Amino acid sequence: QVHLEESGGGSVQSGGSLRLSCAASEYNYKTMGWFRQAPGKEREGVASFDRFGSAIYADSVAVRFTISQDNAKRTLYLQMNNLKPEDTAMYYCAAGRRVGLSVLDPAAYGYWGQGTQVTVSS
Repeated sequence: QVHLEESGGGSVQSGGSLRLSCAASEYNYKTMGWFRQAPGKEREGVASFDRFGSAIYADSVAVRFTISQDNAKRTLYLQMNNLKPEDTAMYYCAAGRRVGLSVLDPAAYGYWGQGTQVTVSS
């Protein structure tokens, strides 16, 4: 069982920035990613690392968001810049991606954190 704990969410105005963190009890950043779910919408992939360690982004956040990691701290990060109201959602960290599945497909992941809320006002 992998325990994931997100932090760093909050409320900001449009154009602002936040950095999310995800601390993991067991850590392999190449099988982890960030997802979000807005009210009334399905959970969607935001950013992840593929099995080669390359960052993969959803088109809606490319350029604005940056995923990074710290092996020593067992922590995954998501730097979010130029936030927009449409970025408002609960953000989740996920781990345990099964081999061969899409890095931005929520169904590929076996472990989830509790989430951290991000609210962007216009």
